[in-house]
This record gives sequence, structure tokens and C-alpha cells, in this order.
Amino acid sequence: MPEVKGQRRDYRSPLREEAARRTRRAVVAAATTLFTERGYTGASLRDVAELAGVARPTAAAVFGSKPALLRQVLDEALAGDDEPVPVARRPWFAPVWEATHPADVLRAYSEVCLVIARRAGRLFEVTRRAADESAEIGQLWVTLVQNRRAGAEMVVRKVRETGPLRRDLDLDRAIDALWVLNDPAHYMALVVERGWSDAEFTAWLTTQMTAALLDASVP
Repeated sequence: MPEVKGQRRDYRSPLREEAARRTRRAVVAAATTLFTERGYTGASLRDVAELAGVARPTAAAVFGSKPALLRQVLDEALAGDDEPVPVARRPWFAPVWEATHPADVLRAYSEVCLVIARRAGRLFEVTRRAADESAEIGQLWVTLVQNRRAGAEMVVRKVRETGPLRRDLDLDRAIDALWVLNDPAHYMALVVERGWSDAEFTAWLTTQMTAALLDASVP
């Protein structure tokens, strides 16, 4: 079909797109390091740009704002990369969905909580501390809390599909209990602050989740 005069032609340069991806990855990596080391307020966009090896306007243009950059840093820390795949559909979450017994669901979920806490625990704390300083960061913190509860609900419903919950629990109370336990703050306190090993942490977390949701007679 002949080109219509004046019609705008879509043009995509693979080299330009790859350069943009590299810049984006460099900015996220730099921001992750600085937010973790200095906190949200202690890391400026200028600092991020300098560490990433790009101009400050470039760092600002990539995500639009510092709150948006923190959101992206968190998203990638939670997921493990920048691919648009929900956490619950990641390969490392699959054992939760594949489990056929309530205790096995919770055991698998404790491993998921470990993966998330190792990657994002410090960033959760950074966000919590900055939540009072900015309406945008405050809303980001609210979203993180809500997403943790949504994750807990998915897992509790999976537990119920494979066997009964504790007889004295209704669905909401079960979700609340798992929501409290899936907080990365537990990992930060026990592993980072107190020096527990990852294995000790997941064993403890599995025990707490099992006691909170299942009757003692469930192995």
C-alpha cells in the first residue's frame, strides 16, 4: 500500500530502545542502592543520576518523579525484574498453587515471604519511614499494605481449597492473621537485626502460620 503523503510513519529503533532500557535499569539500580543506604529523603535525583552515570534531567524524565521512581524500585524488588508479570504468577510462587495440603501451602508461602523480604524488606522500611513526609509516599505505603493483605487472602483461599481452617476462625480473621505474618518487618527484625539464618526464619514463619490458621490435628 503506498504511503499517503503527510502520513506519519511509525519508526522504532532497536538500538535506541535498548539504550533506553539500559538507562532505565541503571537508574533503578542506582536508586535501589541509594534509597537503601540513605533512605528516601537522603537520596536526591541528582545523586541517583550521578551513580547511574546519566544526566539529572534524564534520570527525572525516565520515571517522571522521585515518588514514581521509588514505586518502580519497589515493584522490581518485589517481582525480581521489570517484566510485567504479577508476583503471584512468578515461578517462585508456583509451589503455593501446586500444594495439595494446607500445611504444604503455608510451608511454600513462608518461602515466598522469604524471597520477598530478602529483596524488598529494606525498601519497605524506607517507604514506611517516608510515608509521613509526602502524600504520594503515604499512598504508596497504603498500597503496599493493601497488597500484602490481598496476597494473604489469595493464600488463605488456597488453604481452604485444600483443607479446613481452624474451627474458631472465619475467613476475615484468617486473612488478618496471615497478613500480620507476611510482613517483611519480621525478616528485618529476626534475620537482619538478630542474625537468624534464612532457614531458621522460614521454619519459624511456617510454624507461626500453621498455628495461626490450622488446627493442631493437621500435620
